[in-house]
Amino acid sequence: MEKKSKRRFVLLLSSVSAIFFIVLAANFQGSFSAASQKPTKKRSTKPAVATSFVSSLVLPVAGNVYPLGYYSVSVDIGNPPKHFELDIDTGSDLTWVQCDAPCTGCTKPRDLLYKPKDNIVPCVDPLCSAIHSAGNFKCESSNDQCDYEVRYADYGSSLGVLVLDYFTLRLMNGSLHRPKMAFGCGYDQKNPGPIPPPPTSGVLGLGNGKTSFVSQLETLGVIKNVIGHCLSREGGGFLFFGDQLVPSSGINWTPITGNLLDKHYTSGPAELLFGGKATGIKGLELIFDSGSSYSYFSAQLYKSTLNLVTKDLSGKPLKDAPEEKALPICWKGAKPFKSVSDVKSYFKPLALSFTKSKNVQLHLPPEDYLIITKNGNVCLGILNGSEVGLGNINIIGDIFLQDKLVIYDNDKHRIGWVPANCDRLPNVDRDYNEGFCPTNYGFLDEHCPSPFATVKTNTDTKNIAPRYKRQK
Repeated sequence: MEKKSKRRFVLLLSSVSAIFFIVLAANFQGSFSAASQKPTKKRSTKPAVATSFVSSLVLPVAGNVYPLGYYSVSVDIGNPPKHFELDIDTGSDLTWVQCDAPCTGCTKPRDLLYKPKDNIVPCVDPLCSAIHSAGNFKCESSNDQCDYEVRYADYGSSLGVLVLDYFTLRLMNGSLHRPKMAFGCGYDQKNPGPIPPPPTSGVLGLGNGKTSFVSQLETLGVIKNVIGHCLSREGGGFLFFGDQLVPSSGINWTPITGNLLDKHYTSGPAELLFGGKATGIKGLELIFDSGSSYSYFSAQLYKSTLNLVTKDLSGKPLKDAPEEKALPICWKGAKPFKSVSDVKSYFKPLALSFTKSKNVQLHLPPEDYLIITKNGNVCLGILNGSEVGLGNINIIGDIFLQDKLVIYDNDKHRIGWVPANCDRLPNVDRDYNEGFCPTNYGFLDEHCPSPFATVKTNTDTKNIAPRYKRQK
């Protein structure tokens, strides 16, 4: 199949299912590199209490659901800073980049890989224990490095070592910060599945665990533990950290539920609606995962949804298109379609109604669950999760989240969304004309101070505290 749907979601290992979780080994057999085996002095990374937050951070997003199959941001890491394009992933915690250690399975040329410089985190560091599953962590010597292995539902994986380095961030108030944060230096990447990996340098872990990008920034007192993204249906969009771009009203909020999957952005229970009417399909738990291009339903939910859609197409001028390889379920018309607008009248809207929140629904018009392929066919952007080892887990992927401002408020343990124009920053002219300086948004450069302005640097690793998690 041609589908380029990334499935970067780390799954919990259950005794009754064969789904994967982060498998991490503090003493993984296999060294980082001969040149990097030097004993590392013990560092303390006890959490510092953040009493105030500086501002918010905005990053422009590149990519689309189809045909690219991913959304990414550019992040500057190291000293001097080096650009790395990272796949944005709310389904996992651990940020990692392809690493010159040397590297096996890397997709980038050597000069574009990250080069560690005596900045490896030892396994005795609290950051290391934070990325390991309970009962699966051993640290036999204070000189051992902190190794990790991340496995994904598409059977891909990244193996590497935890490091500390500077991230160069220009905030909305114009200040430039260089916090020192932990991330993975991946020196062994595997992608055995039929879908090639995205041409990015790694993953930006946006989950709610201790080592996630936003959690570390909160611990350092830079921003509040709030993430938001706006993914344009036309491609691109923006990603923000902190609460300055959160609208004061109009958001549909639903609580983040705590259960077996409480390290993911899970919410529910929800009921499926079709054409505005109840289907009787209730009690759905759903994970919001920007690391997945498409949405994945459990086998029974997928079958029921497909039956509803196909039955409703009876008598309409669409025929099955089994020759289309972009996605499993596709249809064709008398002539190629140019956009979803050409076919949306044939399909009814879906919706997910969250029963714990009054009148809160995630509305899914046809353009939020269909794509038009390069061949002019229309395909269903909902896939059978049981075919990729997801079991009974339901994933809300990027296709459901397009042209919505989606907010993950870890401080208040809730997820929210509201329809939005993701081709521009909300209320920029009205609310943020003064001091608004999102990174790399050229149209605001005239309002922003020189990048050579004073840089606030965190050089004391004592102030870094962990949080962890990661992708589908």
